[in-house]
Amino acid sequence: MLHVLYTIGPVFVIILLGWRLRAWAFLPGLLIAPLNRMVYYLAIPAMIFREVAQASFHAHFQPVLLGGTLVPVAAVFVIALGLGFLCSIQKKEFGTFLQSSFHGNLGYIGLAVAYYFLGKEGFTRASILAAFLMLLQNLLAVLALQAFSPVEKSSHRLFFFAKRIIFNPVILSAMAGIGFSFFQIPIPEPIDRMLAIISGMALPLALLVIGASLSFGLIKSHLLPALGAGFLKLLVLPGLGIGLYHWLGLSPAQFLPGLILLASPTATVTYVMAGEMDGSTELASAAVSMNTLLSAATFVFWLGIRYH
Repeated sequence: MLHVLYTIGPVFVIILLGWRLRAWAFLPGLLIAPLNRMVYYLAIPAMIFREVAQASFHAHFQPVLLGGTLVPVAAVFVIALGLGFLCSIQKKEFGTFLQSSFHGNLGYIGLAVAYYFLGKEGFTRASILAAFLMLLQNLLAVLALQAFSPVEKSSHRLFFFAKRIIFNPVILSAMAGIGFSFFQIPIPEPIDRMLAIISGMALPLALLVIGASLSFGLIKSHLLPALGAGFLKLLVLPGLGIGLYHWLGLSPAQFLPGLILLASPTATVTYVMAGEMDGSTELASAAVSMNTLLSAATFVFWLGIRYH
């Protein structure tokens, strides 16, 4: 348990530091968006590509682990759909509630926890998994928001989000890294050094940006749906994952990268997608902020369990 606290604790301290830096005007609102773009489009993809490209794909890719990680996401989507109808969630919030319950923050928080808790080898496995998991998450999120949009459906918006999925920089960098790893293509030393320099700023900046983006003003007015989404995202989803991992005969050493990704809090991109597809940006903001903080405790819970 102490190992979990020592490794997970600093991650969330940096997130809180980002929140305070914004309050102290060291990270003003106008700076957050460009910093976020730099992390999302440059630093994180450079780090993922470098780590995956230099690893052995055959040693790190496990089809059974991939299946055991994707199935719980689809299952929680169905569970959230039923819960939403049962609780009569209004249509404006329905799609956002759905995606908040399964769409995890893999690129910023999930991979950061994997790196600091599991080291480079665990980070590489998590990066490979994240590429496939992001594809599924984004597809289901678009489906949820489009199906429950309160306005007339638009093929233009679907095309826009199809491009966002296909050209997602994290997915592209992981897939490119997988290609280099699979075919054992070496990275020239000058390029590798350049990638190493860029990679060094990825996780610290990502955590600071997450903290600076937190907003707590809307939590009270959207408490119940945000809590419901958090319950599914932080407890039910990783719980289903653990059950399936054990059923598939995977050991903790094998499934921990997948568990960390499943236990990640609601992704900040849910706010962007809700705004673009007429969902509830207020609920998305509440779910992201609340679940990010709650995940500090749930990460400790899931990673602190002693498996037999």
